[in-house]
Amino acid sequence: MENATWKHIHFYWRAGFGPTPEMLGQASRFKPSTFFEAYAAASKKAPAPLLVASNLADGLMNGLGELGRMQSLSEEDRRKQRQQMQAESRKQIRSLNLMWLNEMVHSPAQLREKMSLFWHNHFACRNLNSYYQQQLINVIREGALGSFSSLLKEVSKTPAMLQFLNNQQNRKQQPNENFAREVMELFTLGRGQYSEADIKEAARAFTGWGFDAQGQFVFRRNQHDEGSKTVLGKTGRFDGEDVLNILLEKPETAIFITRKLYKFLVSEQAPAGRIEWLARRFYEGGYEILPLLKDIFTADWFYDDTIAGSLVKSPVELIAGICRILPMELEREEILLLAQRVLGQILFYPPSVAGWPGGTNWIDSSSLLFRMQLPRFIAGNSIPIINLKSDDDVEMGMRINQGRNQSRFSAGATIDWKKVFSAFAGQKQEFQAKSWQQALLTAKAKSAPELVQKFIGKHAEPEKHQAEIILLLMSLPEYQLC
Repeated sequence: MENATWKHIHFYWRAGFGPTPEMLGQASRFKPSTFFEAYAAASKKAPAPLLVASNLADGLMNGLGELGRMQSLSEEDRRKQRQQMQAESRKQIRSLNLMWLNEMVHSPAQLREKMSLFWHNHFACRNLNSYYQQQLINVIREGALGSFSSLLKEVSKTPAMLQFLNNQQNRKQQPNENFAREVMELFTLGRGQYSEADIKEAARAFTGWGFDAQGQFVFRRNQHDEGSKTVLGKTGRFDGEDVLNILLEKPETAIFITRKLYKFLVSEQAPAGRIEWLARRFYEGGYEILPLLKDIFTADWFYDDTIAGSLVKSPVELIAGICRILPMELEREEILLLAQRVLGQILFYPPSVAGWPGGTNWIDSSSLLFRMQLPRFIAGNSIPIINLKSDDDVEMGMRINQGRNQSRFSAGATIDWKKVFSAFAGQKQEFQAKSWQQALLTAKAKSAPELVQKFIGKHAEPEKHQAEIILLLMSLPEYQLC
């Protein structure tokens, strides 16, 4: 049976969340030229929506909109009710987190979920209402591979984003500029491509954009400024939709999105000429996302050995990848939330509207140590001491054996090692070790060959030997790269 090559592993991590044991064993079925077509086909079907608030009332009762119905209560009772609603909403958002992470691990639509993670960070939104968060992520997952133009307009009209960026308070004669500013700076053009006057005029165009008590977008014409506006050199009686179209007409928007996507999928080093070529095709193709991805994943330069192993896995990518290569059942799924919290990336809780900065920002001395411990921790072979950072919005509720700012946790995982070992079944121990090295480390790992040689023949029992090799390789610094 032919093993997965470094090109297979490179693609599996960049277009998804890494390989499963079955994918390693079946790698010979796919050639690099057919990688993208296979992943695109697997992601073609529309995703089933993620649902934690089963109906509108479930979500809205946890949101800030419910607070207006509490005026008849005493101040103390309102405070308690507010705390109770927020706690319930955080609980549902944690459930939404785990539900989506489960899709990243198990869904065959790897390309869709990987791009959804990109858009989740691009359209970063922190909202206390579980129904609004659920609505937003479902819009993103549905549109992740379609038209950026449509996705931008759909996201811009979600209650989650309108509330987060204060456009619910954007009214004529009292414009709020927050939404207009972030749409230009973070969602389309990028900093330096517009003026303060453009922001002020665009804010007037977005007046009246809001949502109703049912969580549906509403254009309140009586709150809209009907006057003439000038945005990026164009003048007219614009509304919000007009402004978004003006932004999409600017080639700078295609360049901004392409460069950001390139840094997410390919490399932090984005050659200007390459970005311009990709962006021009993206722009001329009507902002269709899938053709842009095809241009990236089928290019010869994508498989350059200087690109492979050049990105730091984000915490979510690292966690999902471990769960894919080590199929497991967890006694406490919340341990995956804890890992996100310790490593600094909790789904649905970006640090700001700019999202997570990514790249080498993921790594510091404390997070690297936990990253290297994580495979053994999840496998149940170690219980590390963890330094927790407090966050009022994100209380995991799992503190045990708490000392001075430190806690110990146990994962309680049951790994299906039989399925893991099936990847290279029939190979001799020394070949299995080398196969796992190639499967787990896309970077040129200097220490790996020496460590592999050290453990060849250490265990009389082949399965214990292979498990030790796998966990050893996943605990190397090079495993943090993809």
